[in-house]
Amino acid sequence: MKILDLGCGNKKFPGAIGIDINPLSDADVIHDLNKLPYPFKDSEFDEIIADNVIEHLDDVIKSMEELSRISKPGARIKIIVPYFRSKWAYIDPTHRHYFTVESFAYFDPHHIICKRYKYSKVRFKVEKVIFNERLKNGVIKSALVSIANRWPTGYEMYLSHVFPLDELTFYLVNLKQ
Repeated sequence: MKILDLGCGNKKFPGAIGIDINPLSDADVIHDLNKLPYPFKDSEFDEIIADNVIEHLDDVIKSMEELSRISKPGARIKIIVPYFRSKWAYIDPTHRHYFTVESFAYFDPHHIICKRYKYSKVRFKVEKVIFNERLKNGVIKSALVSIANRWPTGYEMYLSHVFPLDELTFYLVNLKQ
């Protein structure tokens, strides 16, 4: 199984090929992710991990199209981003984009947003969206995370402005033929 760690920094996923702009990182490939195409063949990867990198890129749609190109049909894409209500989304001046629970629904053909707004031809199934998946939470925050993960759009509409969580993890599947 061939895995790509997009924007790996100094914490490259074990066994993955890392790509990053920083020559001081753990990357195997030094490349500016805003420069397309990426230096990989079509349908090369079974899995792609993008841990806190998509929010830094110039064009999310073009980046997702490139992830579709370099990943195999049925490949799994894991994207971790700061939640738009989190202070972590806005504290970093290099963040260019902010994400809600439905931000990647624009690529999911089963979602009304994708049917209504055809921004791209690439398609990914959104398998699941998880709040604060890898963060340690106290008792109260853990209860809130449980509610948010059970009813993500309800949490986002009615509670997130009062009790903001920190990050979202999206699990996507490449639907290309």
